[in-house]
Amino acid sequence: PGLVILGKQAIDDDNNQTGQMLAALLGWGQGTFASKVEVSGSTVDVTREVDGGLETVKLNTPAIVTTDLRLNEPRYASLPNIMKAKSKPLEQKTPADYGVDVTPRLTVVSVTEPAKRVAGVKVADVDELVARLKALGVAK
Repeated sequence: PGLVILGKQAIDDDNNQTGQMLAALLGWGQGTFASKVEVSGSTVDVTREVDGGLETVKLNTPAIVTTDLRLNEPRYASLPNIMKAKSKPLEQKTPADYGVDVTPRLTVVSVTEPAKRVAGVKVADVDELVARLKALGVAK
């Protein structure tokens, strides 16, 4: 692909790591937090909001672009269209329909549980903690 477009959020965070890591692994240019994307031949202009206003970067393809919420104004479906959609057939596709091979390429050699941890010891107060640490030679 000449252009990979990703969001900036993962399921647990909002730190824009995936796009930047992918760009680094592939050695491709990256444009982050895009609020506007213009493709022209083999270049991509990515505009993003920064503290001082707008910044535009020009990337050669192949490139990675991560998006900001300002890139697209979502359309909301009307109630009649929602009702119509319920009666329309839903075409299901498989990866094979797109020529994608999903044969596993990894072999699991073994799976083992980690060694059991030794149970901890509760201490009643600071004096007992200090005494135990001294006995172990950790504190003087």
